[in-house]
Amino acid sequence: MAEEKTVIRVKNLYKIFSLGKEKVKALNGVDLEIKKGEFVAICGTSGSGKSTLLNMLSGLEKPTKGEIVVAGTHIEHMSENELVRFRREHVGFIFQAYNLIKSMDAVENVALPLIFRGVRREKRNRMAKEMLKALGVEKISGHMPSEMSGGQQQRVGIARALVIHPEIIFADEPTGNLDSATAKDVLELMQRIVHEEKQTLVMVTHDGYLASFADRIVRISDGRIVKSIKVENEKEWE
Repeated sequence: MAEEKTVIRVKNLYKIFSLGKEKVKALNGVDLEIKKGEFVAICGTSGSGKSTLLNMLSGLEKPTKGEIVVAGTHIEHMSENELVRFRREHVGFIFQAYNLIKSMDAVENVALPLIFRGVRREKRNRMAKEMLKALGVEKISGHMPSEMSGGQQQRVGIARALVIHPEIIFADEPTGNLDSATAKDVLELMQRIVHEEKQTLVMVTHDGYLASFADRIVRISDGRIVKSIKVENEKEWE
């Protein structure tokens, strides 16, 4: 079986902030490769650099120096307009706060990214309904966010990220607002979809249990990767 291709590669990545006269290295020389179809959890305490790294990988922040290659393209020197187009074509986002539009129902929220791709209304609504069904929440298609539970809102958020069939999905503490049972259901759902569709999922979390749903855990501390380990070697992780 051929080895899966690398879809994300960062080399010698730095992000340095100035606090008065002091220089703070949020990222301090990070090297990382992520393969197609891999579910990677980036773990660390608050201030470790994990969210900064996610923002770099997704093009939401620019590095001080270093290389970031995503889907075969160097993104570190792209303009903001180029990054917007790149993310639109290759990337889906799942947020902790759901970020659903309050004035739109579930179908309209899920269909939103398809508008920016120029998909006609009838087709995008059909695609949105199919994705909601795949996530087990087709019954709330016409519900507004205020009429949904937290778990339902997060499933709608995941459907919105997946409806464009992105090559890469970035998730920032995606279950932070959910109870433990619902969080487990959502992580199992994300795990299944990623593996079935051969998509790549990069998730930031501080929770070791949630990280255990990933294929690989990358531990970051003080802006450096200190450990990268396959989840089946969890004893070694502990």
